[in-house]
Amino acid sequence: MIRIEHMALYCVDLEAMKEFFVRYFDAVAGPMYHNATTGFRSYFLSFAGGGARLEIMCRPTTAPTPQPPYSAGYHHLSISVGSRAAVDALTARLVAHGYPCTSGPRTTGDGYYESTIQGPEAISIEITQ
Repeated sequence: MIRIEHMALYCVDLEAMKEFFVRYFDAVAGPMYHNATTGFRSYFLSFAGGGARLEIMCRPTTAPTPQPPYSAGYHHLSISVGSRAAVDALTARLVAHGYPCTSGPRTTGDGYYESTIQGPEAISIEITQ
């Protein structure tokens, strides 16, 4: 069976990124891995619904790199929260805490009910039912 096991995301502030996903998406963080030789640190985050995990990583040399909205490579992470009401509630909570909503909530042309917020370090997160 072929499936996505995890995806990885570099960040500048590892602890702040971990706390964001724990606080707003109920992620469970595994123990921090630290390679003392390279300075690499990471957490694997798991979510209640199962599926692929998210690895968040940093190195002492990780630098922020703002991306134009349609450049090749990582674009967004989509997280299902189970219902339209949950999309609305989480979007409102994130906006109230200072995270910009860049789209929605709305029903897309392909039938998804979603919103998109800009999370820490300007990562784009799609919240879908």
